[in-house]
Amino acid sequence: MSQDQYFFNLDNPDIGIARERVPGINTRIFAGDQAMLSFVSFKPHSEGSSHSHAEEQWGVVLEGSGTRIQNGESFAVKAGDFWVTPGGVEHSFIAGPDGAKLIDIFAPPREAYRTSGAGYS
Repeated sequence: MSQDQYFFNLDNPDIGIARERVPGINTRIFAGDQAMLSFVSFKPHSEGSSHSHAEEQWGVVLEGSGTRIQNGESFAVKAGDFWVTPGGVEHSFIAGPDGAKLIDIFAPPREAYRTSGAGYS
């Protein structure tokens, strides 16, 4: 078994499972057995749909800024900030004026994200 299947690079747009959540928000997803990483790119002022799912989700802002809306509360976030969203909690994200890049970590992996497509489910 080749070790290449275990090593990746954030700057390579040709790897991962591509998914457009909504116009202006695109992801590249990497699924393991127990967890899943989703690298999310937000165009300036793009807004994700409010949604919930059973899986726990952690988010990390790599670049830019925005507003994390979670369980009805809004939180201003910037590069370096991170959070956890328990399963079943409504949440969304609105990108700031320069857009944003985030890592979402799901445990267990979201089955709907194991294939390319569009939307949140």
